[in-house]
Amino acid sequence: MKVTRTRLFHRQSAPAELLIRQAHVIDPRSGLDAPHDVLVRDGVVAELGAPGTMSGSSGTPIIEATGKHLFPAFVDPHVHLRSPGQEHKENIATGTRAAAAGGFCQVIAMPNTTPTIDQVSTLQAVIATAAEQAQVPTGFLASITVALRGSELTEMAALSDAGALGFTDDGKPVVSAGMLRRALQYQRLAGGVIALHEEDPTLSADGVMHEGAVSARLGVAGIPSISESTFVARDAAIARYEDARVHFQHLSCVESVEALSRARAEGARVSGEATPHHLTLTDESVLGLDANLKMNPPLRAERDRQAVIEGLRSGVLECIATDHAPHARHEKEMSFEQAPMGTTGLETAFAAVYTNLVRPGVLPLALLIERMTAGGGLYGLTVPRIAVGETANLVLIDLEREWLVGEGGYVSRSANCCFHGRRLRGAVELTVAAGSVVFTSRGAEKTTLTEVE
Repeated sequence: MKVTRTRLFHRQSAPAELLIRQAHVIDPRSGLDAPHDVLVRDGVVAELGAPGTMSGSSGTPIIEATGKHLFPAFVDPHVHLRSPGQEHKENIATGTRAAAAGGFCQVIAMPNTTPTIDQVSTLQAVIATAAEQAQVPTGFLASITVALRGSELTEMAALSDAGALGFTDDGKPVVSAGMLRRALQYQRLAGGVIALHEEDPTLSADGVMHEGAVSARLGVAGIPSISESTFVARDAAIARYEDARVHFQHLSCVESVEALSRARAEGARVSGEATPHHLTLTDESVLGLDANLKMNPPLRAERDRQAVIEGLRSGVLECIATDHAPHARHEKEMSFEQAPMGTTGLETAFAAVYTNLVRPGVLPLALLIERMTAGGGLYGLTVPRIAVGETANLVLIDLEREWLVGEGGYVSRSANCCFHGRRLRGAVELTVAAGSVVFTSRGAEKTTLTEVE
């Protein structure tokens, strides 16, 4: 089975036929920031018109969207769908339904599954599952090293030919600098981006949260920020030396943002991502030892949060990624020290950042949209745009609608959300992905569409 590296996989659905009337359309790439009518015909954006002027053809479903906002649908370059082998936490069907509910039209899944996606046969199996079950187009990264052990490179060229978008040992760092260098050299033949989880395990040791005043107050082992930043600096230097393309995942601290900024200024072909939780929460949130707030990298101090925000604003961090990491309820109900690391995030990503950073005026809305749609471009994927002739990848959001996270349960199979119980603004009412309606909210008013199963 040979496919192009940039291919995404999803189940086929009927192409959308709909008219969205009087929505405020914002797409920074298309230069749109005003009310419009948007007609989707056969899954393609067919017309943009002045608000209230379009009627569509007979039988076209109409969404009256006055007061609502229409954006390009979001792209998440970092999710864990837990398939194969960990389906008690999530699977491709449930994870991509959660993505659709969060306004996403594309996701890229990590390979730290059971077994690891380190063989062509395993990659082909998850691709086949996605082609049958994925609600939104889904791409896959294969691992850099066999079984994430860091001691033997995978057959990267074969995996790339079989459909891998890139390579990562996410969840584990590539500890050996020599191994990483060989991987970057092999990358020249295989193609694709190498994405890195940066952590020095000798510095992280047995830490369970950020090392600082809060960990000292709680009396629990901490993870120092230099555990991340020293590896960012090291690997950026290796990437520059090899003229290789490297992406740094979920950066969380001042020193990492500074190291990435320096490397880019020096000509390294490196990029970075930020998560909603590192943009909006700090280690102060961990004082109650809620295991839903335990993740890796951990929530850090306020100065680190501000650095991540500034990195996102400046473009040093090019995209927002959720690092959606579902865990079963019984796993997160263990003590904080014993519980696994990770939080879900697909259903709350936009609302969390919009509520905490856009509404207070910290970040402009257009920048948030740009960063939440940019992640696929890092892997050579087409970035969603609202323009005539483009495949419809759209999300309709009521920015004024307030909702309580977790009140009605989750679309995801798991409930370990770090924003659980918080009130957020910005509710997704409609998602169109790859030209098909993949989500409509039961709370959407005056919507003639029925919810996609």
